[in-house]
Order: sequence, then structure tokens, then C-alpha cells
Amino acid sequence: KNITFVIVSFRSAHIIESCIKSINPNIKIIIVENSNNLHFKNYLENKFLNVEVIIAKKNLGYGKGNNLGISRVNTQYAFILNPDAILEENCLEELYKAQLILQDDFVILAPNLLNNYGYFLSKNNNSQNEILEVDYVKGFAILFNLKKINFNEIFDENFFLFLEEIDLCKRIKD
Repeated sequence: KNITFVIVSFRSAHIIESCIKSINPNIKIIIVENSNNLHFKNYLENKFLNVEVIIAKKNLGYGKGNNLGISRVNTQYAFILNPDAILEENCLEELYKAQLILQDDFVILAPNLLNNYGYFLSKNNNSQNEILEVDYVKGFAILFNLKKINFNEIFDENFFLFLEEIDLCKRIKD
């Protein structure tokens, strides 16, 4: 109940519905559409009651688009998700368990990967209860504890599409 999803999209109408459907319909989703497609906005907002689409009139890129979406989040947690990623049913439950173990003392949590195509590990993974500290996480799925981040802009907007999450993780660790 204290989480908002942010999805940055660029002409992803053909794939984003599966992503949206994998998220609990009671959770707010903010989509930053990096094109000027008002039809896309109207279609998604009418089909999914929990979706708000921000039209960005130009392609802001990944970092700036996520910063725009995060600036509209009113919950403690923001979950950045790529439009082609599909959440496993237990993903939020597992991240919630990790949050409890960490006693909310984290900046970023990220799910494990099943493969490099944006799917999360299933319950059959032997290390499902293990929390690992890593140097960086993949940018397609990141849970932020917004109370622990003290950057005005979370992502460095000088990066347009690649390596933003690595830069962010390095700045957080520093």
C-alpha cells in the first residue's frame, strides 16, 4: 500500500499491458511515455484504473524519465520497472520480507534475475531467502526507499539510456 510503480516507456504499447497486468491492480502505476502519443495515454488510463500516464512531449531518456515519474510519487517506496518486465506473483512479497529483515534500513532493493530478459527468479531458487549486498543492480527493476535517498534527482540526467543505474548505485555507496 505504500508503493508506487514508475515505468518509463517509449512506444511500448505492444508490450506494456503484460507488465501492467503483472502488478496488483490496487497499486498505483505512473507511466512516463517518452513520445507524444495521447492515444496511448487515454487508452491505458481508461483500461487500467490504477494507471496515470505522463506524456513527456519528447524522449527524455531513462534517467530523466524516471526522475519525472518519481517526482510524482507520494509513497515511501518507488519501484522502477521496465515496460517489458513481468513480475512473478511473489516478487513484492519477497521484497517485503527483505525489507522486514533489513528493518527498512536500505536505499535500494532489487529482485534476482531468472535470465537477462527481465523475469524474476521463481520460488524454486535455492537462495530465495538470501539477501546479497552487491555493487550495483540491473536498472529494469529497482525498489527505492525514498526516505533514504537524499538526491534531488535520483538518476543523473546526463545519462540518456545506459549505465544510469550503475552510476546511481556508485553514488549511493560513496
